[in-house]
This record gives sequence, C-alpha cells and structure tokens, in this order.
Amino acid sequence: MAFKQRFAAAPVLFAALILFLALCGAISPARAAFNIVGFGDSLMAGFSLGPGQGFTDRLQAALKAKGLDVTVANAGVSGDTSSGGLARLDWSVPDGTRLVILELGANDMLRGVSPDIPEKNLDAMLAKLKQRNIPVLLAGMRAAPNLGADYQKSFDAIYPKLAAKYDVPLYPFFLDGVAGHPHLELEDGLHPNPKGVDVMVERILPIVEKAIADNGGPS
Repeated sequence: MAFKQRFAAAPVLFAALILFLALCGAISPARAAFNIVGFGDSLMAGFSLGPGQGFTDRLQAALKAKGLDVTVANAGVSGDTSSGGLARLDWSVPDGTRLVILELGANDMLRGVSPDIPEKNLDAMLAKLKQRNIPVLLAGMRAAPNLGADYQKSFDAIYPKLAAKYDVPLYPFFLDGVAGHPHLELEDGLHPNPKGVDVMVERILPIVEKAIADNGGPS
C-alpha cells in the first residue's frame, strides 16, 4: 500500500520540481521569433530574382547572422500602388506581427499620380497599423527628376511628413546606394539585382536592428 501511495505521488512531485526549476531560471521558456512583414511592391517582392535573393530573404539572413531570432515575411506585390496596398493591408499583415517595413509609392510616382494620393493612402495604412498596435518602419521613395521639380518636392516630402505624424522611424530612400548604379540594377534600370539587394540590406540593417530592439526584440 505504501508503494502504491509513493507511486501515485510521483507525478505531483515531478510537476512541483519542474515548477521549482522554472522559477529558479534553470528552465527557460521557449522564445518566440520576432515576426517582421515586408509590405510593399516589386522592390520588396524581389522582382526577377531567384529564390533567396530578394530583400526579405536577405534581410532575414542578415538578422539571423547577427544572432537575432527573426522571420521576415514577403508581402510584396509587383506593380502594387499605394491604393492596392491599402486594399490588401488587413489580410496581408497577420495578427502577431511585431514590425512592418512599409514600402510603397514608387509605382504611383512612376505613373505620375498626384502625390496627394499616395500620401493619403500611406496615411491610412499607418493609421490602421497604429490602431492594431503594430510598429512600423517607413521606407521612403524619391521621385524621378524627369517628373519636374514641383512634383519631386511634393512627392519626396510625403515620407518624412508621415513619419513625423505617426512617430515612426524613417529610412529615407529604400534604393539608397543602388539607384543610378547600373552594376547594382537589373537591365530595366529600376530594380536591384542580387548585388543591389545586398547593398540595400546592408544600409537598412542598423535601422531595422534598432526598430527590433525598440519593440522588445525576440521574446
């Protein structure tokens, strides 16, 4: 009878031991990856690039190489405008996302759309994400010079204005270091080649790392 009582008590004792070790820090809870969504157009989607060569894949690899447990989901759609992005935002950014890298507006600009439209759409996207308590890193774009000085001034002002309004970090130009450098671009002169993507990742990496740290990091 005593043997049976000791045997029956074993699971209770084992559970108590596990709890004791956990409280003492001997057993660490499982850490959850820091989920990032890259939300944008063909520059985010990896237009004409092979597997593992796109921005989100290379950014994830660079962050993991820094010892950060992150996932970077690719929610880029080639040809997408700010209007298209606004329409798909809710279902493209799942609950539990810890950071969105928001990169849209280039296709609006290339089509000569009035800067008021991408500004309004990006404003609405930032408002929606703020309402969902999802932090944002805003990746800016710059207008092509051939669109004229007035258009360029109005378009380029969109991103710093919205970053200040919503108090989000701004990476001023997503193609910084790549635009205007043919050896880093595809033949179309608009999209980065694999070497160009690596330059983009290298330049934005410190800002992404800071955004991760500012928002709690992997937990």
